[in-house]
This record gives sequence, structure tokens and C-alpha cells, in this order.
Amino acid sequence: MKDVLGSPGTWSGMALRLSQCVSAGGSMAAMATAYGFSNYTAFCYLIASMGLQLLWSFGLACLDIYSLKTKRDLHNPVLVSLFVVGDWVTAILSFAAASASAGVTILFERDVHFCRMYPQLSCGRYELSIRLAVYRPPCRAVCYLSGSSRRVYSAWNS
Repeated sequence: MKDVLGSPGTWSGMALRLSQCVSAGGSMAAMATAYGFSNYTAFCYLIASMGLQLLWSFGLACLDIYSLKTKRDLHNPVLVSLFVVGDWVTAILSFAAASASAGVTILFERDVHFCRMYPQLSCGRYELSIRLAVYRPPCRAVCYLSGSSRRVYSAWNS
């Protein structure tokens, strides 16, 4: 089976997974260090979803490293199906959390002007956390579009 950019068990796949770890960790760190984030459910949901994303991506990056080190093929139909389902679940959760957090941040900054009225709120950190969370889906799209869906189809039909 031909290796595609970003597919499981390749150097590019490992790099994409590690970039997802960095962006999820950065998003969590920015939000966790922001004053008052725990008072708003959307921000807590963002931290929870980024934590799940961090664990998922780190686990798959470790699996990629193991695969590269031992020269094992990760293109088993069951494994690839698991990767695809896990990627889509974490992508949907992360997108929902980033959207909810962005909505709250826009409400604070533009509609009710909380950021001006309460300067102790870390609106800049809220924005940074959301930007890092939103950066992660393009990495996910590359992982998915790299052939995971085609690999599942071709693996089950071979």
C-alpha cells in the first residue's frame, strides 16, 4: 500500500500529530492561565476537549514513533478505522468547544463590553486559546484527507 502524506506510521503523520499536541497544549495553557475562565462553561468545555485532543494525538504520535522505530505497518483495516473514528470524534468535540468559546468571547468583547468593564478578565488569553484550538482542525483535515478514508475502503475491499 502506498504511503500518503500524513498517513499513520509515517514521519509526516508523526509531525502532524505532534503539531496537534502542541496546539492543544497551548490552547489549554492559555485558557488555564486566564483569570476567571472557570466561571464560564464554554471555556471549561474547551479545556476538556483540548485535553482529550492532547491525549489522543500524543497517543497516536507515540504509536507513529513505535511504528517508525520497528518498521511496522499501521495500515491494518481495524487500526485505520479506529484512527478515523477517533479523529472525527475529537474533531467534532474540539470544533464545538472552540465555537462555543468563540461565541462567549465575541459576546464579552463586542456585545456587552465585559472586557472594557472588567479589565481583570483575560480576554486576550481567551482569544489566544481559541485561535490555538481553531488551528488544530487544519492539521486534522490533512490527517484525514491524507488517505485514511481511502485506506479504510481499500483495506476492507482487498
